[in-house]
Amino acid sequence: MSNHWKFFFAVEAVLVVWFLYQLSTNVFVALLTIAGIWILIRSHQSKKENKTPSYLLGVFLLLFSAVSTSAFWFILLVAVFFISIKGQGVLKGMNTNVFKRAPWNEKEIKIVETTESTPKSGKRIKQRWVGTEKIGNTIFEWDDINFTLLMGDTIIDLGNTVLPKSESYIVIRKGIGKTRILVPKGVGVMIEHNALMGDVLFEGEDYSLTNESLKIYSKDYDVSNRKLKVITSVLVGDLEVITI
Repeated sequence: MSNHWKFFFAVEAVLVVWFLYQLSTNVFVALLTIAGIWILIRSHQSKKENKTPSYLLGVFLLLFSAVSTSAFWFILLVAVFFISIKGQGVLKGMNTNVFKRAPWNEKEIKIVETTESTPKSGKRIKQRWVGTEKIGNTIFEWDDINFTLLMGDTIIDLGNTVLPKSESYIVIRKGIGKTRILVPKGVGVMIEHNALMGDVLFEGEDYSLTNESLKIYSKDYDVSNRKLKVITSVLVGDLEVITI
């Protein structure tokens, strides 16, 4: 079993302990759980021919008590996102065409156009906690990117903007999810990445991190007029920085 899956099962085990703790400490949920178990036991011991209504009532009470806890939803979310990222081995033999349409597999050639600069008066942007997002679908004026995301995949396409002849920054803090950054040729790139677990793909090299930090530079970083500093931190997820 790979380290990734060992880590996944360890996280799920911790969440299960939290789930059991919430079941036992919330009086209402605990009573529902006890009632559901009691009904299932009584239904099993009953000599009635039609036990289906009793079984369904017991199962309903158990499910209702489970979904009433936040730990249950965290267990479900962690499982879904981890399997979507690292679950190829589990999904062997299944039709995986749906994953071919994942945002990080999209490839597109775009011609950069120009747009007038806008006055710099400051701005406030509401960030999402969960979800897939692509930055750079259309032409945009460059501004340093800085955001935090709980769960989700992110694509940043710099092919539709022009980086200034100085240092530019992309700062991302993420819980779970994959990040892909598309960088035009001629831009020097520095990556400073922290990950509890995940891989980094950069200039044809693949680095596997387990609670590690990585700082690497592109070969042309020192001689490039335009420099991009990518500073990222993630619990579980991969980072890809690709030259286009």
